[in-house]
Amino acid sequence: MVELVIKEPDIIDRMLAFEFVRVTERSAVAAAGLRGRGDEKAADQAAVDAMRSELNRLPISGTIVIGEGERDEAPMLFIGEKVGTGSGPAVDIAVDPLEGRTLCAKDMPGSISVMAIAKEGSLLYAPDVYMDKIAIGPGYPAGVVDLDRTPEDNIQALAKAKGVKPGEITVLILDRPRHANLIAACRKAGAAIRMITDGDVAGVIFTAQADSTGSDMYMGRGGAPEGVLAAGALRCVGGQMQGRLMFDTEEKRVRALAMGVKNAMKKYDMTELASGDVIVCATGVTDGALLRGVKWIGDVVETETVIYRSATGTVRKIRAEHRAMGKFSPV
Repeated sequence: MVELVIKEPDIIDRMLAFEFVRVTERSAVAAAGLRGRGDEKAADQAAVDAMRSELNRLPISGTIVIGEGERDEAPMLFIGEKVGTGSGPAVDIAVDPLEGRTLCAKDMPGSISVMAIAKEGSLLYAPDVYMDKIAIGPGYPAGVVDLDRTPEDNIQALAKAKGVKPGEITVLILDRPRHANLIAACRKAGAAIRMITDGDVAGVIFTAQADSTGSDMYMGRGGAPEGVLAAGALRCVGGQMQGRLMFDTEEKRVRALAMGVKNAMKKYDMTELASGDVIVCATGVTDGALLRGVKWIGDVVETETVIYRSATGTVRKIRAEHRAMGKFSPV
């Protein structure tokens, strides 16, 4: 009998990977304590504080390369911030402690806490700016869609590759005024539009589950942190994604140059946004299509987390019961 041996990169230990789950669990529970209270900033700050506290317990030498802001915007987890005990592997970390802060504040579906971690130098290091994105799920020829093509061309190409008419393609787009022309172009091509108010990390992931979510393609402009996080998750489950950073001021271009972004118009593919052995963890804050939200049942706190790992192509869902969350109980 031949024994099947799967060789894994040793930069991120398997047991350490499960410790990352605790980070998003804690931040999700902290934010969930402020669900429906109408205070986005307070919920976001609670998630940030919890995430920072847990990250600093980990035996890693971590650097936040994609975060909620930069050093002058602390106490958010800022780009360049060092986290961990400093005694373990050097890793890049991308975070969004509370993706969908408006959803959390209004107790609407789809808010999550999410982070990605990879070997140092593996995640895009760039300012907190907007990013133009396009993404589709697995099973299509390479290059079937492209950020430089028109929405109509991309819809027609995906429909042809899928063996359907353009009218059977559904495009997921953030509901923002800046997307008015994009929405009009997609509808002109015959595609259906599914609007989301927030949460474009989950939106990109939905394209990898088109049979169950009904979302064939993601297009539009959203945050760069969410773009890197989504690319990391998509690398684990399959699909295609491209992104381009958007610099609307000279000051942002100068900051990007200082971070090593030499070509402001560069089009990044999925592996340039997130390369190597990437682990992505996301915990539900409010109930949504991707994850269940945090639940309090007596003294027990229930969470649901999904963890993706690109090295093995593994996707795990973890439902946990916590009996000692301490200060992370609801307010």
